[in-house]
Amino acid sequence: MQCRSQPATPPCCLIVEDCTRDQERLTRAVHHAHKDIFVHLAPTVRAARQCIAQFPVSLILMENTLPDGRGVELALDLSQHAQFRCIPVIIATDWPSPFMWHKAKQAGVRHVVAKDEIGPMMIRDVLNMNRACG
Repeated sequence: MQCRSQPATPPCCLIVEDCTRDQERLTRAVHHAHKDIFVHLAPTVRAARQCIAQFPVSLILMENTLPDGRGVELALDLSQHAQFRCIPVIIATDWPSPFMWHKAKQAGVRHVVAKDEIGPMMIRDVLNMNRACG
């Protein structure tokens, strides 16, 4: 089965974040990393699951603490499905805990960073790594 994260034309980034200000900041960083990337916004885990099922996603940027669950749990769930396991995930959070780091590693999350550490270079590198793996 082919992985749905194969680079689309243009690639698609899913930002899973419930704070409007952080959605805007992450969207700017994504567009700065790749000018032609399409961005979907999902404020909840449920909305993220709907988007992932509906669109070919090239990258997921997500907050860990969401209104209806944890981003790391979504990443762990996605890693269990062949169709979605190769979608690269970056978790950008305010409070990375050791327990979250352990789960993120199990899920194959590419980076766990503080929200203010995410930038265009990291996004570009993850997109390029994923393209090379495809």
